[in-house]
Amino acid sequence: MTVLAENQATSLSALLRTGSQAEHTAAEGSTFMSELMAGRINEAGYAHHLGLLRRVYAALEGVAADLVNDPIAAAVIDPAIERLAAIDADLDHWGRVEHNSPAADAYVARIQASASWGGLFVAHHYTRYLGDLSGGQAIGRIIGREFGLDGAGTAFYTFDEVPKPKLYKDAYRARLDALPLDGAERERILNEVKAVFALNGDLFIEMTSHLDTYRR
Repeated sequence: MTVLAENQATSLSALLRTGSQAEHTAAEGSTFMSELMAGRINEAGYAHHLGLLRRVYAALEGVAADLVNDPIAAAVIDPAIERLAAIDADLDHWGRVEHNSPAADAYVARIQASASWGGLFVAHHYTRYLGDLSGGQAIGRIIGREFGLDGAGTAFYTFDEVPKPKLYKDAYRARLDALPLDGAERERILNEVKAVFALNGDLFIEMTSHLDTYRR
């Protein structure tokens, strides 16, 4: 069986999950993320990280607005899970400082380029928002605990309109699996998901370079 035939025989959601596992693991294993998950990043470091994410989500949600009627992208676009307003609320708590970031520049440019085909945008949307509804929840709990917050400054991790994340993620994956894509298109989306994890990894590498300043 050819690679594309094997690709086509697997659901798209399973293909994206298993096909990008190495890239996902590499991004999550960054020193910055390890320190963040261990509660060893200070307030300024977290605010810096959140400010970079704001740029990413501003780009994502800007492209989403342009692709809302796209036959492929529309399968996943959902204002109920958009994060920009939540990030802005959190930055009001943590403080806003502009940081030069080549990694964020590259990430934003790649998101904007995904407007050329809805499938590419799906790769970006899937990687970020399903991550927020999965591992992102653990990060939110750690941030809240380490800084003694009572919900303040953690709106990014709170999905008021998604009371049951597992059910939402299952329905999201079902919409992915129903997309009428051929093997080459599915492979193109998978390759973009891998690229997105690499871009996230570059953000973390950049943040790691500031650890001497941001360690608690």
